[in-house]
Amino acid sequence: MRRFLLSFIFFFISFFLLSQTSWAGLPQFADLAEKSGQAVVNISTVKLVERPDIRQFFRGFPERRHPFEDFFDQFERFFGEPERGPQEQRSLGSGFIISQDGYIVTNNHVIAGADQIKVTFQIEGSDRNFDAQVIGSDPETDLALLKIETDIDLPVLKFGDSEKLRVGEWVVAIGNPFGLSHTVTAGIISAKGRIIGAGPYDNFIQTDASINPGNSGGPLLNLKGEVIGINTAIVAAGQGIGFAIPSTMAQDIIQQLQTDQKVSRGWLGVTIQNLDENTARALGLDEAKGALVAGVTQGDPAEQAGIQAGDVILAINDLPVENSTDLTRRIGGIAPGSETRITIWRDGETVSLSVTLGERDTQRLAGTQRVEPEETRETELGLSIRPPSPEEASALGLDSPRGLLVSQVESGSKAHRADIVSGDLILQANGRQVNSVQEFNRILNEDARPKNVLMLLINRQGQNLFRTIPLDN
Repeated sequence: MRRFLLSFIFFFISFFLLSQTSWAGLPQFADLAEKSGQAVVNISTVKLVERPDIRQFFRGFPERRHPFEDFFDQFERFFGEPERGPQEQRSLGSGFIISQDGYIVTNNHVIAGADQIKVTFQIEGSDRNFDAQVIGSDPETDLALLKIETDIDLPVLKFGDSEKLRVGEWVVAIGNPFGLSHTVTAGIISAKGRIIGAGPYDNFIQTDASINPGNSGGPLLNLKGEVIGINTAIVAAGQGIGFAIPSTMAQDIIQQLQTDQKVSRGWLGVTIQNLDENTARALGLDEAKGALVAGVTQGDPAEQAGIQAGDVILAINDLPVENSTDLTRRIGGIAPGSETRITIWRDGETVSLSVTLGERDTQRLAGTQRVEPEETRETELGLSIRPPSPEEASALGLDSPRGLLVSQVESGSKAHRADIVSGDLILQANGRQVNSVQEFNRILNEDARPKNVLMLLINRQGQNLFRTIPLDN
């Protein structure tokens, strides 16, 4: 009995000590939440939109009264006329104060298109509401800067260094999920550098601290109470997966918005793609790292500096470039007009070039993105052709897009009888290189038609072939 009692006491003491050690090792969030939460705000927006009028769908009938007119009359007699005029759409989000004179950081998607923006936070235990003004926003990183006017000494949050974060560190998220103000959740850093397809500057911190609709724009804090991320996105189908914009990226954007009310980014003027192992080996590189230049825009800084299609950009100002996304972020983080040193791989050796960066024009990019690839159908020949995309060029084994891709061949046409098939890549027409539909049409009209023959050099599954199309009837 004595032995049993001693064993029980020993077990109890050991369990108690282990449990105390375990609990003592866990962080305490109460002080952090109380202090930092004072600078976290709720953001509510109102957007005015026109109400749909179902009667307008039946306008245009030749009769004075359309067939549904009686139905609408009866409906309005019993239920009253529907409300007319603009309708209010409301949304909620979060933000945090970064200066005592009233600057507030949030997400662009929280305030985009809003006609009214109100900020609410607690002062001495009571809610205070303020009208907010948009100082500037940056849709590409989903950041926005607001300003409120008040003579109150405001609590503020300071930015920390997200570059020093380690996976597994504790973090705290504070925000307004589902309208539940000042909700505090805790978790760890799950991953860094996540690319989720949100834009050209994807570089998110992933966390399992609960983030829900309404948390957008709120801070992700380290245990020192420093903002190391701005909560931005969630995975709707998953739990414990949230994403935040790193503070090191956000600080530069916010500073530009505060100073200039806009964001200026460097511009190189290249079309780029990632390297795979086969391409890297073909180019003589030891690793599939860097950004492969698929095309260079005429007149842009890259062309002026001598960068060519087929070059691999390895470093920017001696900082290594991992992939095409990394290159976009690095160039975008440099001020336009800056002299930038670019290290490239060309013909089996490294070359250093100096480039004066231009300014990224988002409107021009948006317009370019809306343009479909130029394609033409040659009725006489019976084929459709267009320039290949960088992805298609890579699949065809090319180090950069060139030539014209045959997208369709009409059965029984001249091209069909000459053994031209869909997927062929036209490299030359009558001995001349062709990289655009305009070049092809010019050679066809000025050289081939007078000779009544069009000779094409095509690439089919990696093999070059000549095919001749008679043009006479």
